[in-house]
Amino acid sequence: MPAVPRAGFILVLVALAVALADWVAVALGRRRAEYVLKPAVMVALIGAAVVLRGGDPAARWAFTLAALAFSLAGDVILMLPGDLFAAGLGAFLLAHLAYVAAFNPTVPPLLPTLPAGIAVGVVGVALFVRISRAMVLAGRRSLVLPVGAYVVAITAMAVSALATAGRAEWPPKSSEMAIAGALLFYTSDALIGWSRFVGDFRGSRVLIMAAYHLGQVGLVLGLLG
Repeated sequence: MPAVPRAGFILVLVALAVALADWVAVALGRRRAEYVLKPAVMVALIGAAVVLRGGDPAARWAFTLAALAFSLAGDVILMLPGDLFAAGLGAFLLAHLAYVAAFNPTVPPLLPTLPAGIAVGVVGVALFVRISRAMVLAGRRSLVLPVGAYVVAITAMAVSALATAGRAEWPPKSSEMAIAGALLFYTSDALIGWSRFVGDFRGSRVLIMAAYHLGQVGLVLGLLG
């Protein structure tokens, strides 16, 4: 784990503890507890990001903070009554674009970015094709384009993280944390799409939330640690 200021480390631990409580609430079906715990995780991570501003480039810090704020908004929107999936999708799309900007304050080098883009792109296209077919069959054709745009955004975020590997301006531990966080976030969203439109499976909600929270922690520590 990258070295972090004591207060920032404590807030990250608080976020992880609250996340664990949220996973238990999800497993037990305690919706009221989820309404408090799920946004509380992001509030703690936003606090950690504020503390971790440190010597990182100002743009990286600002865009990371924006990504966390958009993620918190998305969490809240998706907990509100009614079908607000599209609105929540929009909030998280903005979060991923903010993470892309945080990773790329300057133009990234082509050599590490191209193979990462091909690898993640192949997976993203395969998932999108399968999920979009399920959306059409379920009568949700209107979501195909928004979900497609979202897949592009999260793929760009994952590629941006993978492209930090071996770059001089990225300490190895920070790169490793960022890559792990990005791939976990990607996994969480892939599981959401699959369980919502293709077919749900046992324990899906717990797996989705665990990957999401751990992904956000990894991104914060990777970008700001």
